[in-house]
Amino acid sequence: PKNVDSVLINSTAAVLVEFYATWCGHCVAFSPTWKNLARDIKEWKPAVDLAAIDCADESNRKVCTNFGITGFPSLKVECNLETMQLLLLLWSDVRGLRHYIIDKLEMHNEAWPPACPPLETASEAEIDNFFQTNNVKLLALVFESKDSYVGREVTLDLLQYENIAVRRVLDTETSLVSRFGVTDFPSCYLYNSSRHISRLKVLNEARTFYSYALQRLPGVVRTGKPQIPITDLLKNSTLQEWRQFNKTSVYMSDLESALHYSLRVELSGHISISGNDLTALKKYINVLAKYFPGRPSVKSALKTVDSWLLQQKGTEIKYSNFRDVLDNTVQTSDAVLPEGVQWVGCQGSQSHYRGYPCAFWTLFHVLTVQAKEMAIPDPQEVLQAMRGYVSSFFGCRPCATHFESMAQESMDHVTTLSAAVLWLWSRHNRVNNRLAGDLSEDPHFPKIQWPSPELCPSCHGLKKTGEHHWDQGEVLTFLRNYFSSTHILMDYLQDETQALIHQRNRLTAAQMEKEAGRGAERREPWEKPQRPQSQRKPKIVGMKLREPQENIVDLDLFVNQHYKAKALRAAAMSGVVRQRSLKKKEDVEDLQFEGGWRVKRDLGSQEENLGAGVGIEPYPRPQSKRWMSLLSLGFSRLDVSLCVLLYLLSTMCLLAMYLYFKLRIKATSLCGFNPF
Repeated sequence: PKNVDSVLINSTAAVLVEFYATWCGHCVAFSPTWKNLARDIKEWKPAVDLAAIDCADESNRKVCTNFGITGFPSLKVECNLETMQLLLLLWSDVRGLRHYIIDKLEMHNEAWPPACPPLETASEAEIDNFFQTNNVKLLALVFESKDSYVGREVTLDLLQYENIAVRRVLDTETSLVSRFGVTDFPSCYLYNSSRHISRLKVLNEARTFYSYALQRLPGVVRTGKPQIPITDLLKNSTLQEWRQFNKTSVYMSDLESALHYSLRVELSGHISISGNDLTALKKYINVLAKYFPGRPSVKSALKTVDSWLLQQKGTEIKYSNFRDVLDNTVQTSDAVLPEGVQWVGCQGSQSHYRGYPCAFWTLFHVLTVQAKEMAIPDPQEVLQAMRGYVSSFFGCRPCATHFESMAQESMDHVTTLSAAVLWLWSRHNRVNNRLAGDLSEDPHFPKIQWPSPELCPSCHGLKKTGEHHWDQGEVLTFLRNYFSSTHILMDYLQDETQALIHQRNRLTAAQMEKEAGRGAERREPWEKPQRPQSQRKPKIVGMKLREPQENIVDLDLFVNQHYKAKALRAAAMSGVVRQRSLKKKEDVEDLQFEGGWRVKRDLGSQEENLGAGVGIEPYPRPQSKRWMSLLSLGFSRLDVSLCVLLYLLSTMCLLAMYLYFKLRIKATSLCGFNPF
């Protein structure tokens, strides 16, 4: 980085800086070693930081001159701004560089850097009083010889973890060796505040195995990422039921969920797909159609989509068309990709952990193994399909950038199907190393170098130097067995029959909705839609209908139909159209009111006219019924009857009052009295 000065000024421990030039052949050869070192000592931060500066870049010349760099590649260690040594590196390895860094830290003469843990050997007195002076729950003691670096490396490896401390004890501390019963060097023992002593069980007595085992002890957590209590984990704050699963198996539910999210969610962000993106999509779907070891209905759906894509000869497709093909496969055959996600082996302790990224990696591990078992001719077919999809569609763009850089680095070197399986495995482990301790890491499912020693003991080995190495032959055997289609578990899968029924019902509802929309578009401007009968309410307070079903007549609609019917009759009389009347049907329904009244109501009749080239129109009602409907203006017949009754009663009342006053006036006149 160009701001190396600020890195040195702000550093609380050691900074290891590589000075190189892009034109330097030795620098190019040393670059992989430097990158491997960065991955190897990632856990040593903030005690040790790494930096690299290109001195061939003129903007960096001032920095290189200030540090006195005259040759490349050069390595400089700065500890609190104190220059320790300038070393010209022509050939080296990661192990030698690690030891070099530790030596420089221990040679530091100034005050001990605050971020650096103690690397000196522990005495018996210190161990006896350790828990009185340190706020930790567990002490790990690495017993080793004086020239061993294992204890100091493990101490730095555990720097980012809480509730544990690591100390180095030499084999010359005979009292401690006898007290702990140590017989092997190196070996690691656990000591807690209750004075309990136990030996750490590991596959091999080496740094990698010690660090892995200690980081996963109960109560040991990465700084800033406390684990959720188990009771809360079982409740699961994802608002979904926690599914018990076997951590050593692959679940088909994860694979189908990955397909759903990829094809229905991730791709939906692209309204149209064209150019290189369309090519990438075709390769992706083609690989899925050929190698996905799913249920027959899912495989059939993928093949249908693949066939449709192959038929598209243009340079662009609409995602909506792609989605229609994916969802409509159920219309032509028993092919369906179930909707929704249901993570099992990839479920996280929180909703934002794991899920789709985990399942996506698993999907392509399965595909590379399937391609290996089927002995396909192109060893890079699956890898290139994954590369294209990630580059064009994967939602995490920084992830896509990192994957592309790994692909550019070495994917072209894959020449066999076995190499393809191992390439994806090794790059997945590299990603795990980069993201270990990241905010995206689930504390209950830490990102490790996989498979673990417990899962595949034979995959792990030791070099003569004591360094860990992967036995790639054993790893390949393990991967072929672990991701084999015969070992995929079918637990928690959505039933195929239910998925087919659900998909068909959904498509039927969508089709009906579309047809309703088309009908609304065809309606004439002066036509009004009829109010649904379920929205009709009783007009009289105190009366409640048991099943309010009213035969409501819209006046505008009636007039429109009336004139259409007249035109059809005129056409029939002139011999242009032959009409045939359908049999009238009368529906009579009983309405029960709360007041005990029972009224029989004629629901009317419906006639249809059928003619060649003429749309079906309702035949006009009889004259009396038509005028009755016209006068009612949308009121029920009961409402009209009651209104007429009230009208008659009021008329009778007025007539009675008139007769009463008339007779009274006449009576008073006969008596000779004039009231006016």
